[in-house]
Amino acid sequence: MNIFARNRFDDSSDGLRRRLADLPPGVKWGAAVASLVALIFVGWLGLQGLTAKSNLEKARDSAEQAKDALLSGNSEDATRFAENAQFHARQAQAATHSVPWNIAAAVPLIGSPLKTTQQISDVVVGLADDVLLPGATLGAGLSPDKLINGTRINLKLLREEEPRLSELSTAAAKLDAQAQAISNPAYLSLIRNARSQLQGQTSRLAHLLGNTSMAAKLAPSMLGGDGPRTYLMGFQTPAEARGTGGLLGGFAVLRFDNGIPTVDSLVSNIELGVRCEEYVGDHCGIAAAARAEVDLGPEFNTVYGWAKPLTDYRNSNLSPHFPYAAQIWKSMWERRSGKTIDGVIALDPVALSYVLGAIGPVTLADGEVINADNVVELTMSTAYSRFADDDIARKKYLQDIAGAVVKKMAGPIQSPRKLIDAIGKAAGEGRISVWSALPADQKLLEGTPLAHVVPDDEAPFAQVIINNLAGNKMDYYLKREIEYAADGCDGDMRNSTITVRLTNTATDRPLPDNVAGTPGLDKEIPLDAPRGTMVSSVRVFTTKGAKLINVSSNGERTSAVTHLENGRPSFEVQVAIPPGQSGDLVFRLSEPTSPGEARVPVQPLVDNVKPKISVPACSG
Repeated sequence: MNIFARNRFDDSSDGLRRRLADLPPGVKWGAAVASLVALIFVGWLGLQGLTAKSNLEKARDSAEQAKDALLSGNSEDATRFAENAQFHARQAQAATHSVPWNIAAAVPLIGSPLKTTQQISDVVVGLADDVLLPGATLGAGLSPDKLINGTRINLKLLREEEPRLSELSTAAAKLDAQAQAISNPAYLSLIRNARSQLQGQTSRLAHLLGNTSMAAKLAPSMLGGDGPRTYLMGFQTPAEARGTGGLLGGFAVLRFDNGIPTVDSLVSNIELGVRCEEYVGDHCGIAAAARAEVDLGPEFNTVYGWAKPLTDYRNSNLSPHFPYAAQIWKSMWERRSGKTIDGVIALDPVALSYVLGAIGPVTLADGEVINADNVVELTMSTAYSRFADDDIARKKYLQDIAGAVVKKMAGPIQSPRKLIDAIGKAAGEGRISVWSALPADQKLLEGTPLAHVVPDDEAPFAQVIINNLAGNKMDYYLKREIEYAADGCDGDMRNSTITVRLTNTATDRPLPDNVAGTPGLDKEIPLDAPRGTMVSSVRVFTTKGAKLINVSSNGERTSAVTHLENGRPSFEVQVAIPPGQSGDLVFRLSEPTSPGEARVPVQPLVDNVKPKISVPACSG
């Protein structure tokens, strides 16, 4: 007998039919029903998957459109898009919480992406219900046209709506925390990408609403709702880089009384330097430079004392920590003018260009038109050639431009929304800095990007600061690239790398001495470099507790000076970059594996930099 006869293990269709025919009737029906149920289950799950995918995509797009409409002050469109997002989000939520989906999601490993999709749909529903729809309703009452009436900012309206803004901000923050906690699926890149996109969307929205809520808390006090406020407004010139942006140029005194702004006392930085106090016959009685009577602590004195920042305004803002510069300027101004101010505001020509794009051009007394397209080049390049032999005339020219723009800003505004957008863009790029002498206001400010503080926390951090050492205006031609990368989250310490690439783009162009010279360098220090060379201090502020392993310049090891500021280590290298050339600095560090997202604040210079960040976010 052949025990391996084929018909015993026949896997043909005929064999299958014969085996089924041999089964008892109950088993036959049970198998058929099980197969049918399985097919229905898989089909239903597939249908729910397509429904969920389609609705989540539509909800995401509608949510983004609702946010854009809200920012544009179009509450009607914001409401319509928010309602669309809500409808599609609920459809997706119903699909991802159906019976087959719940069963499949509970299966270990296999159900991982299904569980993630459930969490995504829950967050999107919350986004529509708790943030977008209430935000659209609130936006209708806080539209720019209602917020700014002629020359007056409606502080009463801000105060009335602040509690609702605070509630909205809190809801957005909770929703963002829920989004960040969404589990990473074990497989399916499509779900991973959807998770990342949603996390980015909720993070941006929470950040935006947080800043808006903070502004509503701050504005009534700072804009004169509790009594008149006076601010010193400084104009920085990034053509000569300083820690807070650029060399301090002219000033204006800006006043607010119950939301109404006025501008006076437009002066140049000569007022803070050594100047002629009076003439006695043909002789000038020299007045000493304004001196700041402030104590900024031993760390500040150790790092910056050599530059005499309390007596030389040109070196008053070497640190990126804006409160230092603001306190120095306040003290200098009050000692020189005899008048008290309540705070300091700083901005640069790029910020002025955004403002001019919103309010329209200004015309100087001689008929020259200054607009959004020419103000940056005029103030940071052309003026130095036009007034190469007359520094006082150049300063007056720059003062006239700044004064004309600020006075127009303080007048009737045709499109408040455009002005708010312009100021928001400048603030987002770090081109507006604000400090208040009132401790309560300053505490609130430090929760916003406007404060420009060197933060006192443990999260991963990298900030590259350029200070011009040559006393020239070559930073108008500076281009920067910045990258921050770090290893994973295993262990207490990890290696990280901060790479800085600097390019001097000034090639084949004649430049006057006040642009391409090196008047700031010690004459006893020879510099074997062509005209137009950038001579810069490059300082990298790092994560608290970071240690420098080594630093290289163009691939060769070099030394760095270690500083400590606000408890945060920084490492400084001085470089010289001739016209048309580039240089690379690579800082290799060992830093604590600190929890939180990595931050790379960008110093506001002429170019706009988008750093590359490859730093895993570690949990506590």
